[in-house]
Amino acid sequence: MKKRKKTILITGAGQGIGQAIAYRFASDGSNIVIASKDSQSQVQETVDGIFSAGGEALACPIDVCNFDELKNLVIQAVTCFGGIDILINNTSAPCFNDTFHTSPEQFDLIMSTSVRAAFFLSQLCFPHLKEAKNPHIINIAPPLNLEVQWLRDHLSFSLGKYGMSLCTRGMAAEFQHAGIAVNSLWPQTNIATQRLKDHLLPKVYTGSRFPSIMADAAYELAHRTFRESTGQFFIDEALLRETGITDFSHYAIDPTQPLVQTLFLPLQEGMVPISRDLFRPK
Repeated sequence: MKKRKKTILITGAGQGIGQAIAYRFASDGSNIVIASKDSQSQVQETVDGIFSAGGEALACPIDVCNFDELKNLVIQAVTCFGGIDILINNTSAPCFNDTFHTSPEQFDLIMSTSVRAAFFLSQLCFPHLKEAKNPHIINIAPPLNLEVQWLRDHLSFSLGKYGMSLCTRGMAAEFQHAGIAVNSLWPQTNIATQRLKDHLLPKVYTGSRFPSIMADAAYELAHRTFRESTGQFFIDEALLRETGITDFSHYAIDPTQPLVQTLFLPLQEGMVPISRDLFRPK
C-alpha cells in the first residue's frame, strides 16, 4: 500500500507567514491545504509555489469566521488527501486601536479570526489528527506575558492573540490522551509582511525578518513528538538556535539595520523595542 503523505492545513496561507510555512512543508513533498480568503491571483501564486517546491496543493477559499465553512474545509481536506496531520492556526485580524477607538465590528472580527477560528478548527480537526502518526496543532500566538504594556494600547488585538495562547495550554492538556501536540510559535522580531507595511512605519520593515524564519521554526517544531513538546510557547529564533543555527543574517530584510522586536516579548539586548510611535498614524 502506498504511504499517505503528510497533510498540512494552514489558515491564512495565501500570503505572509502562512504562505512561507506552506512552501517549507511542500519542500518535503507534503500536501498543503490553503485556507484563505485572499485574492484568486494571490492564492494561485501560493498554489504554484507549493507545486514548484515539490508538494501538492488544495486551495479552499474560506471565511474562518463562518463555522459551516470551517466544517466544509475539513471535509474537503480529508476527502482530497485522506487525513490531516498538522493544523496551523495562523489567521488574525489587524486592529491596533485602544479601547475607545475599537468598534464592535472590529472587536468581533478580531475574536472571530483569531481565537474563535483556532478553537473550532482544532475541534473539527481533532478526529482526524488523532489518527495521524505525529499530529500537531501549532498556533501562531505569543507567550502569556501579561505585562500592562501589551494590554494598554491595543487591548482587543491582545485579547484575540492571548485567547489563542490559552487554547494552546488548554488543548495540550485536553488532547494529550490522543497524542496530539499543541504548541504556540511566535517571532522574536517583526516579520516582513504586507500587514506590517500597512500598519507600521517603513523603518520597522527594514528592521524585520523574512517570513521564512517562522516557516523553518514551524517545520522544526512539527518534527518533535508530543512527549517532547506540548503546551509550550516557542520563539522562532530560540527554537532554531536549539538546532545549531547561529547566523540569522540571511533572514534579515536589511542585515545592516537593527532588528525591531515584535509585540508581547521582553526586550532583547541589541533590538529596537516596538512602541506606539512606530505605528502609522490613523
